[in-house]
Amino acid sequence: MLVNYEEKLNEIKQKTIDIANGLIQANEIIIDAFNTCEIEKFNEAKSCIKNVSNKTTDIDNSIITTLALYSPEARDLRKMVSYFKITNELLRASVNTRSFIKGFIEICNQVDMKIVKEYAIPMQKSTVEALKLAAQMFNICCENEIQENYSKVLIAENKTDDLYEIIENDILKQSKKIKEFDKYHKMLSALRKSEKIADRAMSIASLLLFAKIGGEIHQV
Repeated sequence: MLVNYEEKLNEIKQKTIDIANGLIQANEIIIDAFNTCEIEKFNEAKSCIKNVSNKTTDIDNSIITTLALYSPEARDLRKMVSYFKITNELLRASVNTRSFIKGFIEICNQVDMKIVKEYAIPMQKSTVEALKLAAQMFNICCENEIQENYSKVLIAENKTDDLYEIIENDILKQSKKIKEFDKYHKMLSALRKSEKIADRAMSIASLLLFAKIGGEIHQV
């Protein structure tokens, strides 16, 4: 029974990691799409997070079944609870990513690319960094190392927040000078989704920290 339990736990973990990797890939492709504004690139990004809802539901069902069959204790129970919450964070991040793509497709060719290159691309890179660092925590066992990674996720997430605030303030200051300001307002709305993706990465990191070392769950 123990072997079957370990196999089930590894299967749940791997399926969760697969969704996280797809999310990372989608957000990396978005960076390339910024440079070209090619709809094909944005659509390629969307394909990386296809059917995430069905995938997370499948994982959740597996977790519930495993809990019922094996009644794990202590650390393994923390893992199961964490993964159950992580699937929701991954789903929310995927929804944010799709909204981000949809928003930028509409205005990518209509805004000043200088603003995109100066602010939007660095911001998206920080979001990707937060996602990657959070995903690395799935396979870290050392408590010191996982706490270090958690701190790095926090730094990347804060950088995303700071960059969004900078671009928001800059655009609002120039609002009277910018023709067709509504396009830039739409860009801010889209970039807000990137900020939310970084927030979800922070939540995932918090849950994985809880899974590994316990304590309280701190989520954004």
